[in-house]
Amino acid sequence: MNETEEIVALASRDARIECPSCSDGRKKKNQKTLSITLDGDYKLYFCHHCGLSGRVKSDPFYAKDLALDIEQVNKANQSVVPIPTQLKTDNDLVGRFFSSRGVDVGDLDALPAMTTGRKYFNNVGEVDAVGFVYGDEAIKWRAVDHKAFTQDGVARTFYNIENVDEKSDQLIICEGEADTVALASIGINSVSVPNGAPQKVSSRRVDATQDAKFNYLYEAKDLLNKVDKIIIAADRDAAGEALAEEIARRVGRAKCWKLELPAEVNDVTDLLRTSGSEAVVSAVEAAEPFPLSGIYSATDYAPELSEIYEKGVGSGMSTGIPTLDELFTIAEGQLSVITGLPSSGKSEFVDQLMINLAKNHSWKFAIASFENPPKIHLAKLLEKAVGKPFFEGSRARMTRSEVSEGMKFINDHFVFIESKDGTMPTVSLLIDKAKQACLRLGCRGLVIDPYNMLDMDTEREHVAISKMLSEVTSYCKSSGMHCFFVAHPAKMRPRDDGSYPIVGGQHVSSSSAWHAKADLGITVHRGDMGVEIHCWKCRFKWIGSQGMVRLAYDVPTGRYYDSEMAEKSVKKEALSAPPHWMDDWE
Repeated sequence: MNETEEIVALASRDARIECPSCSDGRKKKNQKTLSITLDGDYKLYFCHHCGLSGRVKSDPFYAKDLALDIEQVNKANQSVVPIPTQLKTDNDLVGRFFSSRGVDVGDLDALPAMTTGRKYFNNVGEVDAVGFVYGDEAIKWRAVDHKAFTQDGVARTFYNIENVDEKSDQLIICEGEADTVALASIGINSVSVPNGAPQKVSSRRVDATQDAKFNYLYEAKDLLNKVDKIIIAADRDAAGEALAEEIARRVGRAKCWKLELPAEVNDVTDLLRTSGSEAVVSAVEAAEPFPLSGIYSATDYAPELSEIYEKGVGSGMSTGIPTLDELFTIAEGQLSVITGLPSSGKSEFVDQLMINLAKNHSWKFAIASFENPPKIHLAKLLEKAVGKPFFEGSRARMTRSEVSEGMKFINDHFVFIESKDGTMPTVSLLIDKAKQACLRLGCRGLVIDPYNMLDMDTEREHVAISKMLSEVTSYCKSSGMHCFFVAHPAKMRPRDDGSYPIVGGQHVSSSSAWHAKADLGITVHRGDMGVEIHCWKCRFKWIGSQGMVRLAYDVPTGRYYDSEMAEKSVKKEALSAPPHWMDDWE
């Protein structure tokens, strides 16, 4: 059997096997902690013990030279741990599990699907356990008398989603299965996220490396789009706050409400145990919206204020180029306008920023690049990611193996918005597609390149542009996405000596709104000593400042990078346009 056939064989069914990365080093070497899951054309694998994860595509082009993935999986025992179709439930065991949490679950027939049995847990051994059943895809087991858990299969959607009333206009989302069962015991229907709160949290936000754990939101997109009100009942801790924020970011804050818990209570199960069913019902009815009709009190910002008091404001994400970081950084929820003369490298520069943010910060991007056919754009992105030319030339091109590895990286971090019917898209359509990308992948970046390919009112173009930028800015703020908007300057005339001026925000075609509404304004300019990156606007001083740095550009790979000619520190210049600049423009 060749490599491709081996991958296809492993991708033909879900399985639970020993992890080739960590099983040899554990006392229980035969424990099957590595889940193999079929997801379309991909075989996904994830170890619930050491976190080993990845995927292999069954297409021969991607499969070639993925020997490491194959060797890791083939070392393990490939026997399947089946999800049983006939479930046995010991009512007394379930009652004991929940009574230890202060909850009387009553009649099990009215509760979400559960099962019971004897299961083996690390550091505990084989003990009585309750299993929360995710249809035929997974069972999540909890030890009855210990704080231990394990899982058969892979839970990929909400727990109890099959019992959601299709006619309901409200959905309650809990952090754990026990909370969903506890609510069901008092007649409140809800669902639970399949993998709890994220482990990596900063400033009440989910670390981008955790984005893949929210795929269940996309799996339930039809339900999430249908309901008018989503109440998020997360735990009262930093991880729970981050979970609520990320769900609201992806599905839209306008329809999300937050169940507030008393200071001494950690979750809804605690509230039911300590205060009874009436308190839980009251908490659900008193849930507060995200946002509260756009009006906030000063105390709403107290956690953020406390954080910057202790840690300072900080900065945005690194651009991946040290010299450039001295000029500006990239922050979530902002709008960057990138301009420059034709063929100055605007799009290439944005591509470099995307690749760096994806590599260094795990950001994912939705790209609407109207002047780059996707296959050509993919080749450009691969060159920057791999560091070798894609096409034949004077320098050794990337190997097929490097193409395959690079494509895995690109596919994990980029999606492309394309209008294949030939019509010009509207900004509303792009925002709708960006919302889908945010929901499915957790995208944190949006690229629109260039703006003049959008369908808008050309008779009142300056008004249309202002409205468009307001819509994009509003969406960025609500979703936490950073939008890179590439905009061409107006038609220009050369100076008497044949040189061209360095364009600024006021020179972008058709509207002064480009300068007024940008959080970050950047010009890419080809200078005599290298590529000049000018920052002509930076709304927040903690992100950067006005000025200019020089970068080198490697033509075969399309990469921007620091060079010997790049200045050691930012050249601070006043970039307000001198009067004679305006004489050079029509």
